[in-house]
Amino acid sequence: MIRDDIKAATIAAMKAGEKDRTAALRQISAKIKDRDIEERTSGKNIPDDELVVSVLQKMAKQRRESIEMYEGGGRQELADKEKAELSVIEEFLPQMMDEAATRAAIEAIKAETGASSMKDMGTVMAELKARHGAVLDGKLASGLVKAALS
Repeated sequence: MIRDDIKAATIAAMKAGEKDRTAALRQISAKIKDRDIEERTSGKNIPDDELVVSVLQKMAKQRRESIEMYEGGGRQELADKEKAELSVIEEFLPQMMDEAATRAAIEAIKAETGASSMKDMGTVMAELKARHGAVLDGKLASGLVKAALS
């Protein structure tokens, strides 16, 4: 389980005296615990690895946006800190689908559902997320679905 890998990495980082890595791993654990509490109160039952991956994807997206903003604002030291955190987060994320695999999945779903126009974009995206949610880059998929249906 990914959660166990994160705990083991946290312990290893603490023993090695890697303060920045330890802080990033603790931040990941805190976000996962927050999400656990949310799920407990909502009554949903999401598989553990799926929950952890969704938290990690959200954190990675936030880091990428921050890096872009910091670099645009000339704050390279803050961008570097975010990049370091992003690299720790990405260690635990499953390998994302590349563009070719995403295109193939979209074409398969188009063929199965008979999608042919922009009206069907929601259907195609929903099916894509249901099948490949943990390894799908939503931004890339959205653009490819628009191109395939236009």
